[in-house]
Amino acid sequence: MPSPLPLYDVAALRAIEARATVALGDEFALMQRAGAAAWRELLAQWPQARRIAVACGPGNNGGDGYVLARHALESGREVRVLQLQPPRTESAKRACDECVQAGGRVENDVSALAESGLIVDALFGIGLSRAPEGDAAAWIDAIDSANVPILAIDVPSGVDADRGSVPGIAVHATRTLECIAPKAGLRTGAALDHVGALSLATLDVPASAFGDIEPAAEWFDADCLAGFLPKRRRDSHKGDHGRVLCIGGDHGMGGAVLLCAEAALRAGAGLVRVATREAHVAPLLARCPEAMPVGIDDSHSFASLLERDGVFALGPGLGQGEWGRALFSAAISSGKPLVVDADALNLLAQSPRAWPDAVLTPHPGEAARLLGCSNAEIQRDRIDAAKRIAERFDAVVVLKGAGSVIAAPNRIPRIIGAGNPGMAVGGMGDVLTGVVAALRAQGLDAFDAATAGALLHAVAGDVAAQDGERGLSPRDVIARLRRVANAGQSAHAPA
Repeated sequence: MPSPLPLYDVAALRAIEARATVALGDEFALMQRAGAAAWRELLAQWPQARRIAVACGPGNNGGDGYVLARHALESGREVRVLQLQPPRTESAKRACDECVQAGGRVENDVSALAESGLIVDALFGIGLSRAPEGDAAAWIDAIDSANVPILAIDVPSGVDADRGSVPGIAVHATRTLECIAPKAGLRTGAALDHVGALSLATLDVPASAFGDIEPAAEWFDADCLAGFLPKRRRDSHKGDHGRVLCIGGDHGMGGAVLLCAEAALRAGAGLVRVATREAHVAPLLARCPEAMPVGIDDSHSFASLLERDGVFALGPGLGQGEWGRALFSAAISSGKPLVVDADALNLLAQSPRAWPDAVLTPHPGEAARLLGCSNAEIQRDRIDAAKRIAERFDAVVVLKGAGSVIAAPNRIPRIIGAGNPGMAVGGMGDVLTGVVAALRAQGLDAFDAATAGALLHAVAGDVAAQDGERGLSPRDVIARLRRVANAGQSAHAPA
């Protein structure tokens, strides 16, 4: 069964690189490997490229660029070597000297970028975490404005490799070749619009260099999904697959809880009930007769439901009025496992409390309210934001968005490697809530249910998007859940 991909932050990468340098006995040897790997990637992706511009910064990322340029020169390509600043490290100086000895002419006229057929971005790599300024910003703008393919070595310049944020101008790479190990910040948030296609060159760094270094996160893609979804026994019955109670749908918002209920059924819950306004019962039965709706117009009629069902999906269409607050209060006092979304999150933000057996599923705006900060602060460091919410509420968190982040107290965060912009539409969160609740009801613990639910939801969204991202609806995703959940099922329960 495919394992998740470990992702590292900059501090860990520097430690791994230092250990690798000791093992190799020479920092320059590692630089030569990186530059040669980038050259091979260029040849593999653009074998017809003849006019190549290599933009080199002052650090070791620039050194990687000089090595690539030397290989390109030796192959007979027309190469323009552009130097933002003179090399500062001994290895980068040596790489530059060897490039010049191979016939390279170092210049700093960025107008040459527009005359090239391919640009290699070797300006900063992991070494930049603030907005580029001055000449650096001008060079990045020139790279982007050249309107030719761009290969970024390790990290597109201007992207924060730790946080996934883009604090200023940044290169929009066609491809990014990561060196040594994959980076957490390149798989979530704004970075996803800049990295292009990702590939990895390990540079044959020995496993011993990773030693006891813990990854910053783990990346789960579609191949990891089957590990969470064991094949069902032939003699199973509905009671084996869990009971879900979807709670929400105040006046005017009945569609939200209906989407949640349908998603829970399609994700495999054995029994789904819906607690909603009496006015929504008939429409819900007409649309989804498999769900069992109960009209709730006061909290007293709600109490008996709370004793029957195993997992509550709380929040879709709940509202923040008296009705919603009453159901919210009763649900959180039940002691049952909950998946919490939408207005239930907003009510939680108003009265924070620890919630050890809950999965919280905020989008960035809701996350900002939970932490009392701005949306921009959440997006500036999505991994850290998810961790802080998990710690504050002692709960599992799914921070939704591009590269959704799953966090839990004392656990390595997880990043979802699926999903697409077509899923940015109202109602998608209601579907996710139902999916996570269904998997929780089927026996996964909160952290795994959140991970598998977010992954199943995202992969189903990608299948639906094969017909086009624009106009994708939550119902399109629901319609694909069953197929995705049953594809490649494991014959055994996850370890």
